[in-house]
Amino acid sequence: MKRILLVEDEKRVASFIEKGLLKHGYCPTLVRDGEQALNQIYHESYDLVLLDLGLPIISGRAVLQTLRQQGFTLPIIVLTAYSEKKNLALGLGADGFIDKPFRFSELLEVIQSHLPQE
Repeated sequence: MKRILLVEDEKRVASFIEKGLLKHGYCPTLVRDGEQALNQIYHESYDLVLLDLGLPIISGRAVLQTLRQQGFTLPIIVLTAYSEKKNLALGLGADGFIDKPFRFSELLEVIQSHLPQE
């Protein structure tokens, strides 16, 4: 079962994504701020990260930048309501980008395209 770290501070969005991931056979771990995200990635193994940019404590941008500077290569998909941030996120090393709001099927396609098939 593929482990996905979901980093999202909006409760309704997080719940929607978490339920969808479980329904499709993924094992999601939810954290609500950038500091928790970094701690999880440093101490646990994940196959993919879904990362909101607008996070408390440490921004999603800073999380992405930190992980890439430290050599982490796991796929990171950025989720944000700010479509103008796409080039910034990709420039910092994001593997994919999803605009909020989105259909779950769209998110699922992006996730599947970045995970090796078993």
